[in-house]
Amino acid sequence: MRRVVFNQKGGVGKSSITANLAAISAAKGYKTLLIDLDVQGNSSHYLGFDINNDNNKNIAELLNQTVGWFSVSTPIKSYPQATPFENLDIIPSSPKLEKIESELERRYKIYKLRDALDELDKEYDRIYIDTPPNLNFFSKAALIGANKLLIPFDCDSFSQQALMTLLNNVAELRDDHNPKLEVEGVIVNMFNAQAKFPAQIIADLKDIGLPILEPYLPLSIKMKESHYHQQPLIHLLPSHKLTQSFNDLFATLEQTESAEVS
Repeated sequence: MRRVVFNQKGGVGKSSITANLAAISAAKGYKTLLIDLDVQGNSSHYLGFDINNDNNKNIAELLNQTVGWFSVSTPIKSYPQATPFENLDIIPSSPKLEKIESELERRYKIYKLRDALDELDKEYDRIYIDTPPNLNFFSKAALIGANKLLIPFDCDSFSQQALMTLLNNVAELRDDHNPKLEVEGVIVNMFNAQAKFPAQIIADLKDIGLPILEPYLPLSIKMKESHYHQQPLIHLLPSHKLTQSFNDLFATLEQTESAEVS
């Protein structure tokens, strides 16, 4: 199962959602891999990796080895690195992503991530992919390689407009490159249950038939604390209400998947 977490709008909690769902997956006993395709490296930092060091086992090096006749090919399975958390590995981001993007795009290497994922599927039960907050080469490659798409959403009118643009772009990409890609659902993040406006926005999205996942993830300062300590919530605050919401959301995703398999 390959899930890509993507939204063209920044600031919606994309990396937080990716890392926490992956951490829960690992804690439940699934051998889990997180791939960080965002040059900012927020997921990598969250899981304790410094993307500015000289480590050459990162996603940029994996993709870059597909360019040029004389590049030395390193086996795909050597790129995942263990995190401090059991069952959870990562292929971290790198600042080099920005430098190699135009070359990868020029040589039309858009399917190389999918090829790598085909190999990694043999090693992992679940793969989560974090993406940049724009529809660039790397986010397109992730959408082409994934089975399912999760869309973080933060309940404002600008986010609603961006969501509709995103869905149109995904529909076009699916038709052209990955007909198996399924929009698994919209994850409502930083939800304020006391305010009327977020509830109205969500109702509007439901009215047009969008799959809104439940539960909604509440706004909480504990997420920033989790980032600071570089520990996903399931490890830092296992009893907190936000952690429970993540647990319940993960259960929703797994139930849907089990129903599809059966």
